[in-house]
Amino acid sequence: MLSQIMRSAVDNDMIPQTPCRGVRLPRMPQTEPHILTSLEASRIVKGATKPHDLLIALLAYAGLRVGEAFALRRVDVDVSGGFVLVDENLAEANGALVFDTPKSHQKRLLRVGASLAKRLGRHLETLPGGDDALLFTTPGGKPLRYNQWRKAYFDPSVSAAGLTDVTPHDLRASHGTWIADRYGVMTAAHRLGHSNASITTRHYARPVAGRDDQVAEAADSWLSGSEDNDDGSAAVPAQT
Repeated sequence: MLSQIMRSAVDNDMIPQTPCRGVRLPRMPQTEPHILTSLEASRIVKGATKPHDLLIALLAYAGLRVGEAFALRRVDVDVSGGFVLVDENLAEANGALVFDTPKSHQKRLLRVGASLAKRLGRHLETLPGGDDALLFTTPGGKPLRYNQWRKAYFDPSVSAAGLTDVTPHDLRASHGTWIADRYGVMTAAHRLGHSNASITTRHYARPVAGRDDQVAEAADSWLSGSEDNDDGSAAVPAQT
């Protein structure tokens, strides 16, 4: 922030040059996300009141940002095809709610599981308004605000699940980890709406517990497979 102020002062001829030039700042410490298991995430969903259980399910099992889930409208859901269009984000700036494009400025079409699509369909049947109606609102029909929603609905569901120190963002990070582990980082990047897979690996996907033990066991089998057979012939390692 100070660097930006000083550059602006130079641009406006208030000072000849910025004293921040050439100064390297230390790296900011990064907080590791709390990666949940799919069972833990399911307990959080079950502990939430309707329809906020559905909203939380979209964070955990579709990888949506909270603001993207807040901005979902009836027209964005294709129940029969099992698709959700993510093309808006709801954010709060200086106390005002603002609808904008997603953080990466990229729309994405996400496939959701059949059971989640059915639950979305049942929710749409109870939803008042037309195609532009928001899926999730306050009891008064107004757009959700993050801090109020988390305090009223999310945190109690985390407590009901017997968990602590879990944020809505942790569900998104958990989704990215599950997908990267099973289907690769590129698929996870698409699900999360990242334009660059390096963002996914840097901030979201984390190694799954126990994978290193599995790798060690596999490596041991590869080593055994490379040794000579009893008949003296060289064994051929299994192809993967």
